[in-house]
Amino acid sequence: MADSSELDLPRGVALAWGVSADPQRGPKREMSVEKIVDAAIEIADADGLGAVSMAAVATRLGYTPMSLYRYVSAKDDLMLLMQETATGLPPADVREVEGWRERLGVIFRAMVDIYLRHSWMIDVPITGSPTTPNSSAWMDVMLEAVEGTPLSDEERIAVALLLTGQARWYGTVLAGYAATARTTGLNPEQISAREAALYDGLISADEFPALRRAIDAGVFLSPADPFMFGFERILDGLEAYIGRIAAGGARPAGADWATLHDSDVAADKKYREAQKSVREAEKALRAAQKHLRQTLREARERASRHPHG
Repeated sequence: MADSSELDLPRGVALAWGVSADPQRGPKREMSVEKIVDAAIEIADADGLGAVSMAAVATRLGYTPMSLYRYVSAKDDLMLLMQETATGLPPADVREVEGWRERLGVIFRAMVDIYLRHSWMIDVPITGSPTTPNSSAWMDVMLEAVEGTPLSDEERIAVALLLTGQARWYGTVLAGYAATARTTGLNPEQISAREAALYDGLISADEFPALRRAIDAGVFLSPADPFMFGFERILDGLEAYIGRIAAGGARPAGADWATLHDSDVAADKKYREAQKSVREAEKALRAAQKHLRQTLREARERASRHPHG
């Protein structure tokens, strides 16, 4: 293991690990990195990530922006530290839960809860793996949860990434609904009722037959949680895969990380022309669908005026 003191760490990461000392001069006793981060989180919790600036944090603490820069020299570093602090540590009792599936369920719900308490975290850009203490603790507890399974090291990491990705997506949706509730004053049930009414009024059986049947079945007013259903099915698939490997089944061919992506051939002229053709075709299709809907509405209006003609 490399000595952290010898690593060329980014300033924010160094602050997170406590290997970058605070300034020795200035308002040291009154100011600290922790106070700056806590103030920034309070602003973000109240008004969103966009409201966080060095000036806003300084005003909240009663200092000048320049005094903050001596502790946190860049807003990107501040956001990293905010994310690290808001993430916190995994639930202390997760290791007391028996079974990898049950443990992953506890971890998943705890991660979703973080996004509910700090919805601004959804807006923090993903720039790579967050190599900070708390984030590492979450990764560690997820890997430990599947340690007793026949999954390979690469597969365990993949499970951890799957879990964090699903939690972020679920948290994004819940945070969006929470924001709607704050701005409209509606509770979740009222928001669902409003959406169901919109679908009911806009979706016809002629245009969208399957969706219309779902609306008539009351799916948009159902108390069932579709995201937890999806998460449980993910665990079902993982359980089936673990069972197959444990029984001696063959693993699928590994993903080739060197596979070419769209960005690798973006400069190719023929590829760009093909992309343009696809966009034009999609635009024409949308226009045709719009024309079809308009024609259908006009036909219905004529039929309603002349029911026997």
